[in-house]
Amino acid sequence: MTAQNHITYDAFVELAVADPAVVGLVLKGSRAHVGMTTEHSDHDLYVVLADDATTDLTRFTGHRTPKLDLVVLSLDEFRAAGMPGFERYALARARIVLDRLDGAIAQILAEKARLDADEAFREADESLDAYANYLYRSVKNDRDGHTLAAQLDAADSIRFLLDLLFALDRRPRPYNKYLEWELARFPLPGWDTGPLLDAADRIAGTGDVSAQRRLFAQVEAVARQAGHGAVLDAWDEDLHLMRPQ
Repeated sequence: MTAQNHITYDAFVELAVADPAVVGLVLKGSRAHVGMTTEHSDHDLYVVLADDATTDLTRFTGHRTPKLDLVVLSLDEFRAAGMPGFERYALARARIVLDRLDGAIAQILAEKARLDADEAFREADESLDAYANYLYRSVKNDRDGHTLAAQLDAADSIRFLLDLLFALDRRPRPYNKYLEWELARFPLPGWDTGPLLDAADRIAGTGDVSAQRRLFAQVEAVARQAGHGAVLDAWDEDLHLMRPQ
């Protein structure tokens, strides 16, 4: 194994800080989430280079070991990362190790952590429709005796429910691993975290139709208040099957 593959996180950070081409270092993943680190946690580090910079550190592009994963990219590429994309939440909760741009790295991360109003509204519309779709399928399958299908649809509905609730708060949805961590520190406005997670657990685990309907009643009220009534009204009479009986 080469010396490059043996490099530690601390050694790499020392190397990067000494290189003027590096304008930012951003740590993501479990080590950026207080209390989530385990003996298996590696360091996931974004290495942000000044645009058009020349540096020998590009040799670390794609570097990945059990202890250290590096993403080496330009400042422009860093601005675009996760916008949209799977990385958005990771960067929204990332920790700054180095910011040579007088707070510009912090500002970029803050922008990733906050959906703009139009984007959030579109995402909420789409997620609400998908949530209603899987809820309706689950309840209908339960009614018709398709127990496994009903449970699987119920579990799928929770994914879109969470997408919806975070979009309504203009936040990227956390990965499942960090859901409880996120809600413990940054609760969703208008939602009691404990009962919400309990309902999600019960619905995903059992497909309980009564629990689905009770939760939908809460979601419907919140969604209509936020201006998404047209999505619900498009379901017309099918709403009766989703609502508490």
